[in-house]
Amino acid sequence: MNLTIETVVKGLKQDNKIPLIISGPCSAENEDQLIETCKALAKTGKIHVLRAGIWKPRTKPGSFEGVGSVGLKWLQKAKEITGLKTTVEVANTAHVYEALKHEVDMLWIGSRTSGNPFSVQEIADSLRGVDTTVLVKNPVNPDVALWEGAIERIYKAGITKIGGIHRGFSKYGESKYRNVPQWQIPIELKRRIPELFMICDPSHICGNRELLSEIAQQALDLNFNGLMIESHINPSMALSDAKQQLTPENLEVMLNNLIVRKEKSSCKKVIDELEQLRDTINVIDEELLDLLSQRMKISDQIGKHKKRNKITILQSSRWEEILNKGIETGNQKELNKEFIVKYLTLVHQESINRQNKIINPIRS
Repeated sequence: MNLTIETVVKGLKQDNKIPLIISGPCSAENEDQLIETCKALAKTGKIHVLRAGIWKPRTKPGSFEGVGSVGLKWLQKAKEITGLKTTVEVANTAHVYEALKHEVDMLWIGSRTSGNPFSVQEIADSLRGVDTTVLVKNPVNPDVALWEGAIERIYKAGITKIGGIHRGFSKYGESKYRNVPQWQIPIELKRRIPELFMICDPSHICGNRELLSEIAQQALDLNFNGLMIESHINPSMALSDAKQQLTPENLEVMLNNLIVRKEKSSCKKVIDELEQLRDTINVIDEELLDLLSQRMKISDQIGKHKKRNKITILQSSRWEEILNKGIETGNQKELNKEFIVKYLTLVHQESINRQNKIINPIRS
């Protein structure tokens, strides 16, 4: 794709050397609420783009599903008052038409929509010949190919000012996050599309105010190009996602406390030291791969031994022994337990796969 960060920020007339900050209420509820929130956000001097939910996709009917197109008139008024750009979520052709009619500067495709190729294609088709900026949120499920495909559909419609929004992923079970970050997925997307403009949505990752600063800082440290954070003039009275919204004043405090680091240093000493450390990492990585190769060769020998003696591939007690010992040893070496479990699980699964090919070559 012929995308650059500059094409997005120039479209917004914003300096690409500082993070792009998008903020506004989860939902436009009434004209006063939206206008007052936007005025307060503009007063901070920290916000580049105003957001507001106009159409709200909810899990169950009966919940507040947004005010609809009338909210676009309020957002247009907020734009005139503050001089700031605006953005809204669109999920179909009608939404695109209404948003563009009301001079919305940037559109974003939500996570429920980005996971549906039919819906994304409908939006892409409606954007042909239009000069606008489109941001694509990650699908609800952690599928980097689906996210990449949604971006490609928009690009093939002739839109070049495209970005991604990382808002976390759905996960079964308990978590301190509303949607777990799984940073490796947006990192992989950036590896596939290096020129992609990428911002983070801490509000939907966290689901609460307490963790917003932590996630926002992590995003900036991972070289994200900006943040989308929900703000409401009176969060406790919000009709949707009240727990994750900040007042404009509290948002300003949070933004002031964030550290924006440089991607590169111009100091030769700093660069040389970094390269030395990276060279050391490269050597260790090569040694690790050599050891993994040796381990798999031994696993192959075990597979042949099991085949000769008609022993099952999976030995549950042995796997539990490996896991428990690995966690204990990892703890002693100050390695994160979750990382150790993931690593050992992947290695064990690869060993199982290799042994299965040895014992059942035709089926494999």
